[in-house]
Amino acid sequence: MAKLFGFSIEDSQKNPKSVMSPVPQTNEDGVDNYIASGFYGQYVDIEGVYRTEHDLIKRYREMALHPECDNAIEDVVNEAIVSDLYDSPVEIELSNVNASDKLKSKIREEFKYIKEILDFDKKCHEMFRNWYVDGRLFYLKVIDVNKPQDGIKEVRYIDPMKIKYVRQEKKQNKIPISNALDSSRDPKSIYQPDFEEYFLYTPTPQYPVGMIAGGSNSKGSVKIAKDSVTYCSSGLIDRNKGTVLSYLHKAIKALNQLRMIEDSLVIYRLSRAPERRIFYIDVGNLPKVKAEQYLREVMSRYRNKLVYDASTGEVRDDRKYMSMLEDFWLPRREGGRGTEITTLPGGQNLGELSDVEYFQKKLYRALGVPESRIANDGGFNLGRSSEILRDELKFSKFVGRLRKRFANLFNDMLRTQLILKNIVTPEDWEVISDHIQYDFLYDNQFAELKESELMNDRLGLLATMEPYIGKYFSVDYVRRKVLRQTDSEIIEIDERIKKEIKDGIIPDPNAVDPITGAPIPAGGDPGLMGDVPQEPDVNKDAGITDAQVQKDTKKAEI
Repeated sequence: MAKLFGFSIEDSQKNPKSVMSPVPQTNEDGVDNYIASGFYGQYVDIEGVYRTEHDLIKRYREMALHPECDNAIEDVVNEAIVSDLYDSPVEIELSNVNASDKLKSKIREEFKYIKEILDFDKKCHEMFRNWYVDGRLFYLKVIDVNKPQDGIKEVRYIDPMKIKYVRQEKKQNKIPISNALDSSRDPKSIYQPDFEEYFLYTPTPQYPVGMIAGGSNSKGSVKIAKDSVTYCSSGLIDRNKGTVLSYLHKAIKALNQLRMIEDSLVIYRLSRAPERRIFYIDVGNLPKVKAEQYLREVMSRYRNKLVYDASTGEVRDDRKYMSMLEDFWLPRREGGRGTEITTLPGGQNLGELSDVEYFQKKLYRALGVPESRIANDGGFNLGRSSEILRDELKFSKFVGRLRKRFANLFNDMLRTQLILKNIVTPEDWEVISDHIQYDFLYDNQFAELKESELMNDRLGLLATMEPYIGKYFSVDYVRRKVLRQTDSEIIEIDERIKKEIKDGIIPDPNAVDPITGAPIPAGGDPGLMGDVPQEPDVNKDAGITDAQVQKDTKKAEI
């Protein structure tokens, strides 16, 4: 086997000698276990004819140019990726990671570096849109082969139409199932499928790239190692065809129906809108041939059709052609009512757009966007979270799932960066990767309203729990479980509190009164303590204690 281009990171946990199974590992990206990704052969369905993923991606991109489809895509992208003047669109969250603060700090630094080489803050909208439309995203990770410990130097975008993810079974001696299930056979000798995974890149494909791995269309292609490319798919899989789909796939039929109904409506309006005249010409008892000749003479006498040619700017006579939009000339025999001219009325229901509106709503439903966002003339109403429509709530959860899936892009690059720089090992990454979360900036009206109401409820609960802090609850527990503060927020808030105490903005909770030595309550000012005149304590000056005063008072009462 030829050496693959790029680099590979070995994982000792996946050693086939220690992990044995006749069942191959499932692949969530839709690539078949025995063949390369793509369609094989040709089939016809109600949504059109296409043979490869190459044709499918072209269809998705053509759909994205349609105005209604583009508006729905923009609604999804604008909700998922929020660009703010002060905050980054996404931050890493390590609250659930069981690691030291030093390791967490290094992971945050490397994640910030990955966003910088991706230029994510500036290109986040285009990156998410390309992933949403195409259903897949590829980036080549460029490193210095002489100094791999320096990590990723550059990332380069790869057009999905030029690259394919291939998963092929390696050739080896297979053992029949009947023999493999024999109890007397050594388990280590049971046939275990082993796969070769790589990416097939074709700079200028003459055929749909990667239709058959190693076939005729792989000429001029480059095999790239799996760890050298970051691959993020949509998560929608057609298991029957073994391919990855885009979120636009389920809207193909709805968009085609919308296009057809719009075209048919335009044709109907053009043919039915004008009012046409009907000329009944009295031809008497003339024979048929002479009657037709007489009718043509009358038509040429009163009918004049001038056509303007926009390409040349000329006006030409085009009276020899007759279309459905012109007048009708009909002969009438003797005994009729003679020559007559009547008017054929135009279409009366040309203002009906209910069919178009129905298919517009169907398109938005197929794309997961609330139908209420079609009407742009409606006002923007911010009510309580209990008044939010069910469609908006479903849309918010749909956007959350998209963010989770898109975050695999950061997860793969972060894994490569941390392992190459020897910050973690492949085994350690398998442990902590499931607990790494990515916090996207929110701009959804439902999320803002819900967050405001939750904050009010948390502060009310905090006031109720305050007498029990230190007895039944710790401060750290309250900050994490009640106020829902993350590790980074706790560190940032503590640093700001220290700075504000140092600057004198808020009082120091550990400060004591210089005269009495008692702690100063929150909000108190030690500088005012000496300015208040104090009443002299007669009992203290005379050396009489409080117990003696109470005893003397009791005797006097008796």
